[in-house]
Amino acid sequence: MNVESEADARAWLEARYDADAMARLTRLVDALSEENGRQNLVSRPSLMSVWLRHILDSAQLLHVSRETVPAGPWLDLGSGAGFPGLVIAALQPERPVTLVDSRRLRTEWLARATALMGLTNVEVVLSRVEDVPDRKWQVISARAFAPLDRLLDVAWRFSTPETLWLLPKGAKAQHELETLGAEWNRVFHVEQSLTDLSAGIIVGHLHGRAEIVRTGTLASQTRKRGSGR
Repeated sequence: MNVESEADARAWLEARYDADAMARLTRLVDALSEENGRQNLVSRPSLMSVWLRHILDSAQLLHVSRETVPAGPWLDLGSGAGFPGLVIAALQPERPVTLVDSRRLRTEWLARATALMGLTNVEVVLSRVEDVPDRKWQVISARAFAPLDRLLDVAWRFSTPETLWLLPKGAKAQHELETLGAEWNRVFHVEQSLTDLSAGIIVGHLHGRAEIVRTGTLASQTRKRGSGR
């Protein structure tokens, strides 16, 4: 299935979410359009198809076909304009969602948008990912944050083998997954985006990290942060 228009994007969402959720998303869209005049949160052309390019593109992460998205805390890295994290929080106001960004203007926007939608389930963190204290989340997302190998390097400590990773990666999804180093013990696959036939979402679980030993071979080991295979 592929959704191609603003009207279809809204219809897709309205078929799955109630009026309160849609009202929160509408407030987010209106605030984003206004804020974009002050800081470049998203590209101007993408505002012309904001429901498709940003809202549905984020919401689809709750509907990946080959996984059940677990309940519990959600971590969104490099949240920027709030996608996908703010959309997830708006659609599931009972789920704790943590938004991390290293830019003060972005985090100030995220806090304002959270207040405008009347959400109480969002934690906004101004920090580099490398400086975020160790903690485990049930779901980890990142949209256009970093190449897959770099992302896992800085964020795998937030993960357990049960954590679901949801990583929109555009047209490079399959390539990034295929070229990921052998040191990562993972069960990942690529799902096609609903909003772009050329884009993919890397989905799956990270089971641990193997270490390169002096002989140059890979040795898998079990750590508190996950078990190697």
